[in-house]
Amino acid sequence: MIQQERVAENVYSFQSRLYAEVNAGVVIGPDFAVMIDTLAFPEETTAIKNFVEQELQVPIRYVINTHYHADHSWGNYLIPDAKIISHALCNQLLTEKGEPALEIEKKQNPIFKNVRIKLPHITFDHGELILSVGKKHLRLFHLPGHSADSIAVLVEEDRVLFSGDTIMFIPYIVDGNIEDSINSMKLVAKMGLENIVQGHGDIILRGEIGTIMKNNIDYLSEVRKAVRKSSRRKYSLDMLEQVDVESCGKSRVLLGGLTVTLHKNNLVALYEQLYGKSPMGSEEYFEDKR
Repeated sequence: MIQQERVAENVYSFQSRLYAEVNAGVVIGPDFAVMIDTLAFPEETTAIKNFVEQELQVPIRYVINTHYHADHSWGNYLIPDAKIISHALCNQLLTEKGEPALEIEKKQNPIFKNVRIKLPHITFDHGELILSVGKKHLRLFHLPGHSADSIAVLVEEDRVLFSGDTIMFIPYIVDGNIEDSINSMKLVAKMGLENIVQGHGDIILRGEIGTIMKNNIDYLSEVRKAVRKSSRRKYSLDMLEQVDVESCGKSRVLLGGLTVTLHKNNLVALYEQLYGKSPMGSEEYFEDKR
């Protein structure tokens, strides 16, 4: 159901095999554990909880949400005794967007019928928050780009970063901001990290971090060039349709081809962000989509 990996001493990552290789994490202390994000489906989050509380025999006292999106926060309620920690905007967005989205999802997918939104108890909106877990110190800080409320969690002693979706196999800015994303990746590249547990996909190792951050930044730069070029055409959407993910420096085979959809969404979203309107498509474009 989930893939478990020991990242450092008492630091674990858990990857979903059901949805888009989304990752969560746990840091274990002598008296309690801290969970970093929940997973997409209730049974996955429950499996992590059982591993920590039954096999490692410590309670989960805190759950950190790196951002409000469903695959990182909807499992909060399954850890009933834990305090939820997030950016202040996460609390707001879970109320404004998360709760309506959950009601729609419940009507479409019975798996979510018992899910409920559990809002954060502890939030911060500037600076950093430090959480001690035994001899380890977790540094929580704002890392926007994927969404306005995105934060990251650094395990100081191990130089392991749980980045949330601001770092993932392909930058995804539909709910975020391209400049924030680029600035966040430049920051991460300079942090002297050993590992990055990204929001989706495999763990990034020390020797790969600089190359992957540069590749992600280059990808976003190519997307921006393509969007600006398309804006000079009457039918911008037709032109954006021809901008494939490979031409921007990413592979379509990642996550079974999910990168193609994310890439197309990025192009349209950035156009809307830059020009305040949706790109126009020709009649031929919409005929082809039927």
